[in-house]
Amino acid sequence: MITGDLRSKIDRIWDDFWSGGISNPLTVIEQITYLLFIKRLDEIHTNRELTANINKTSIENPVFPQDWPFLRWSRFKDMEARDMYENIVTHVFPFIKNLHTDADSAYSIFMKDAVFIIPTPQLLERVVTKLDALPMDRRDIKGDLYEYLLAKIATAGQNGQFRTPRHIIRMMVEMVKPQPDDIICDPASGTSGFLVEASEYLREHHKEIFLDDGLKEHFNNRMFYGNDFDVTMLRIGAMNLLLHGIENPNLTQKDSLSDANADNRKRYTVVLANPPFKGSLDYDSVAADLLKTVRTKKTELLFLALFCAMLKTGGRCACIVPDGVLFGSSKAHKDVRQALIDEQKLQAVISMPSGVFKPYAGVSTAVLVFTRTDSGGTDEVWFYDMKADGFSLDDKRTELDSSLHENNNIPDILKRWRELETGKERKRTEQSFLVPVEEIRKNGYDLSINRYKEMVHEEVSYAPPKQIIAEIKEIEKEIQDELQELEGMLE
Repeated sequence: MITGDLRSKIDRIWDDFWSGGISNPLTVIEQITYLLFIKRLDEIHTNRELTANINKTSIENPVFPQDWPFLRWSRFKDMEARDMYENIVTHVFPFIKNLHTDADSAYSIFMKDAVFIIPTPQLLERVVTKLDALPMDRRDIKGDLYEYLLAKIATAGQNGQFRTPRHIIRMMVEMVKPQPDDIICDPASGTSGFLVEASEYLREHHKEIFLDDGLKEHFNNRMFYGNDFDVTMLRIGAMNLLLHGIENPNLTQKDSLSDANADNRKRYTVVLANPPFKGSLDYDSVAADLLKTVRTKKTELLFLALFCAMLKTGGRCACIVPDGVLFGSSKAHKDVRQALIDEQKLQAVISMPSGVFKPYAGVSTAVLVFTRTDSGGTDEVWFYDMKADGFSLDDKRTELDSSLHENNNIPDILKRWRELETGKERKRTEQSFLVPVEEIRKNGYDLSINRYKEMVHEEVSYAPPKQIIAEIKEIEKEIQDELQELEGMLE
């Protein structure tokens, strides 16, 4: 939990960058990421030193050469500003950038195409001093600090990219319930928020992972996968995962929809994603097997086909889609919905208010939850009309009192999702209800909640017409009397 004091310390670091001439939020986070990475490497080296001292052996896999102590955060952090700057630019950053001992690790992602652009020794010294003073001794604090930094990204990225609110991610993760043996992927990972939240869910609900060497090794090395075409996002996402205690996340720079990456089919047991909404691709750049499922150039439809293809049989998916996916009338829209309902098991459609993604975008969206079966299985689909998510739906997104249902529907969503069988008798006038699959088929596979929700029209009683006319005449008489009185005052 970020306290007011910690928040103000991070804000001061942010202000230092802005006053030092670095105002792009992504660039600020990227430069902080480099410094946190350098600090993290020193922590790893220190832990290996301690282990070696306890065992009275030489250091196993040291990060830094023994004769280059000036590369370490703990050594250069107290240097004079000019000396520190020259040391980092001349020695530390080139050394870190050329760490290729494990080319496939998350570490290599950090420094691929990295550029150190902190312009002055004075700015570097202020930032290093303030970062060193932050209490980052615990995994949860490290993660929360970095999440707070990420929350400062206040502009949408390219091609429809924007951060998914953490509480929406948490809701989706709780709906798919990750298990210790799952293999989890986000094919449009961005800052890795879905993977981070999945790891936090497992830490909270499956503590046995960290008591079993096999499960722990799986958690750290083979559980979490993410793809993104943006190296900056991968770099930020990798640090986010590392600071949340995942030692070796599998993040790869790739276009998940391309034919070159068709090797990731039927590999994962959980897919969590908020893919780009507004993209449009050429057919030549899309994997052939996805086009067989749905022939379209729209990325939101292609990603839905991709999620199905990536999952193993029995795998679960929770993903965010724009509202148009639910009711679009094109053949491609209908084909995707029909495939989800008839070939897989579609379980839930949660319509979200348009303000959820402000200030990034005002688009209306929904969460789809389904399981890959390749043999159908959709009997009923659960619809929920989310009206509030715990924050105001304007650009400010002010936190509201979440104990009130009218301010936050998410606790109710999760409660009713867990108790779905008990909700079979709920009426269509309620906020959530089940719809039989045959009814959905008859409606052309339309998944918009308004197609099935029954509106309640309150009966309004009015006075008899003669009484209303009499009242109008009485009001008119009062107006005329007052006008006559006013005229008399002017004579």
